[in-house]
Amino acid sequence: MPFPRLLMLALCSLQRDARSGELRVLFFALLIAVAASTAIGYFSARLNAAMLLRATEFLGADIVLSGTTAPNPEQIERGLRLGLEHVPMVEFSSVIASDNGIQLASVKAVGNGYPLRGEVKSSAALYQPSQSGGQPAAGEAWAEARLFVALGLTPGDSIEVGSKALKLTRVLTYEPDSAGDFYSFNPRILMHIEDLAATEIVQPGSRVRWKALWRGSPEALKQWQEQVASELLPSQRIQDARGGNQQIGGALQRAERYLNLASLAAVLLAGVAVALSAARFASRRLDTSALLRCLGLSRRETLALFALQLGLLGVTAALIGAVVGWLGQLGLFALLKGLLPADLPAAGLWPALAGMMSGLIALAGFALSPLLGLGRVPPLRVLRRDLLPLPPAAWLVYGSALLALALIMWRMSLDLKLTLSLLAGGLLAALLLGALLLSSLRGLRHLLATAALPWRLGLGQLLRHPLSAAGQSLAFGLILLAMALIVLLRSELLDTWQAQLPDNAPNLFALNIVPEQRDAFAHRLAELSPRAAPLYPVVPGRLVAINGQAIAELLEQDKPDSQGRRAIRRDLALTWSSELPESNPLVAGSWWNDAPSGELPRVSVESTLAESLHLNLGDRLRVNIGGDEREAVLSSLRKVQWDNFQPNFYLIFEPDSLSGLPVTYMTSFYLPAQQDKTLVELARQFPTVTLVQVDALLAQLRQILAQVSLAVEYVLLFVLAAGIAVLLAGLNATLDERIRQAALLRVLGAKRELLNQARLREFALLGLSSGLLAALGCELVSFLLYRYAFDLPWQAHPWLLLLPLLGAILVSMAGLLGTRRALSASPLTLLREL
Repeated sequence: MPFPRLLMLALCSLQRDARSGELRVLFFALLIAVAASTAIGYFSARLNAAMLLRATEFLGADIVLSGTTAPNPEQIERGLRLGLEHVPMVEFSSVIASDNGIQLASVKAVGNGYPLRGEVKSSAALYQPSQSGGQPAAGEAWAEARLFVALGLTPGDSIEVGSKALKLTRVLTYEPDSAGDFYSFNPRILMHIEDLAATEIVQPGSRVRWKALWRGSPEALKQWQEQVASELLPSQRIQDARGGNQQIGGALQRAERYLNLASLAAVLLAGVAVALSAARFASRRLDTSALLRCLGLSRRETLALFALQLGLLGVTAALIGAVVGWLGQLGLFALLKGLLPADLPAAGLWPALAGMMSGLIALAGFALSPLLGLGRVPPLRVLRRDLLPLPPAAWLVYGSALLALALIMWRMSLDLKLTLSLLAGGLLAALLLGALLLSSLRGLRHLLATAALPWRLGLGQLLRHPLSAAGQSLAFGLILLAMALIVLLRSELLDTWQAQLPDNAPNLFALNIVPEQRDAFAHRLAELSPRAAPLYPVVPGRLVAINGQAIAELLEQDKPDSQGRRAIRRDLALTWSSELPESNPLVAGSWWNDAPSGELPRVSVESTLAESLHLNLGDRLRVNIGGDEREAVLSSLRKVQWDNFQPNFYLIFEPDSLSGLPVTYMTSFYLPAQQDKTLVELARQFPTVTLVQVDALLAQLRQILAQVSLAVEYVLLFVLAAGIAVLLAGLNATLDERIRQAALLRVLGAKRELLNQARLREFALLGLSSGLLAALGCELVSFLLYRYAFDLPWQAHPWLLLLPLLGAILVSMAGLLGTRRALSASPLTLLREL
């Protein structure tokens, strides 16, 4: 038969069978799957883009080119040719002089248009309400309140920055890009870059940091970055919102992992719904296939005919589902309008195309097995209805489903460790609990003899086909497991994450504490903040050699922006401690107290940096501290939690290994809001101490956490919709047999009440077992996720014991509604139809 005629026959057959139950369920299962995937895709893409846009405020731009040397003209010209907006900036430390004294300060000279992302905030006088926008004009400067307090100044006074006198016009209260480096903060001053040359501070060899701020379209930024990346100088690096700040980058990465996990749960449920619906589609068309074979269609043409029917159905459902998903995400963002940023970026057509792709891949992968069966139906089945097609090979059945799942996972760019933890936990739970359920069902046979009639009828339906009953229980259990896992994700994982950033997390860093004031400052700090971090000694030093070989030679083949290359281009904050910091668990080696010391002092290195520098236990590291070189042996590796707002270090030395060097101390502590006067008093009592506020960074992190929480809560709605589709598909997969059994029982005199009781017991037992499987499986999957994917402490979840009760209620309600046709129609009519 020519393909056009075969296509027309498939279309006509699809129109004729449009009202059949299995096609409706299959259509709506695909529609819900595509709509859920599309809506989640749009929601995730736009929300992540919004969070990334907000995170760029911590850079003051979309991308920053920074280095100890000025950008060359070609780097700037390339960006301008691409239509990018550019603002130059120079940062340096300088002694600020006034009539009342001098003070070391961090100075930032910026060009017109600064910042490109976010807004500068300032006030007209000390401790007055802040206003957003603006920047200092030429001849002016804005300074933080700490500088005004330290030098006894008021707005309108003048200061000297090098050889240039500048007028202090406003009090600087917030800079969007001031939260990048906790170790170099002094009272900050903002000035115009036109006054930089007049200060005569920046000379050849001066310790300054040059920055080029860029803003523009993602395509132009990516193109500029690709052009410039290969020509970066050793002292230059490119920062973006993900890599430029470890706290924000970590928050965005976790946000994507949580949303992708919810997306995977919805897609898995869609695959189960498609598989169940496709199986019923095939089973009800065995006779049609045999008849078509008798009328002259070949096996290949018969298979193509039914494949075209499913394909047309899938494309139609995918198109409608994509539109529904797009409308759903619009309604979702409309409901959250007051909680999310107003300038949410558009996501284009890719989420809709990806959602359609996911639905069609799921249809192809999970419907392949029953579809192949239709091509194997023998023509003799027209006369002998007991003849069934040969089942396809097991490797083909499971291989197609796994391939479809792998393609969907690849499309979603899921984290490999996260995905493997989820799939391994789900598969292990299915095998173990499925075997337990199957043995339990077989063990119930001896109870039927003494059970009441409703129990015998209800359990008899399950025990006649124990494999089918176990499969249904696993399918319903998967629904409940996915739903419970998303609830667990919201109520447990996100809360655990936020618990790592409590309300009283450190919001102040104290730097440059001189040894003479250490005890007095620690005593005063204990009065203000009982949960202050320990005081750590700090000396600036540079890593220069590994095992006697210059480190620059060892890293010649590394990428210019690798963590190891960046670490050797700047001074690191070195410290020593007798105790292992609480948030620094050892991943290799031993601490000082657990092993005897050798000829050389020992050093502990942060694990990621050690991997980037290709370090191994026992390596000898040499550091240069102000011209004084010290050597130590690597004895342990630590995993550092950088987002806990505690003092953290790449290198921690053994006590007394850096003795004889000039040292200062640093710590972090929490001070409640509205304590500005206390902070000023502390600054006056210890004028040499630099106090760094990080409240803005904490507030931004909490906003991102709140957005992720909202995202997961609303994604749960789509997962619930996909779960309902699976539940209906599972009930329809066995609907024919249930209706036939009910019709025969009614012919034999069974009353409606008896049939209702039997169905209620059957579905309640099925839901109870499904809920039990879901609870046990959810605990197993959560353990793997906590242990291997999220690196969080695991504990049991007693509330999961409610899943068996919830499963019994949900499956009973859905089962009674889905099979009500058996009690409403005439038994004679039902028997004629079946």
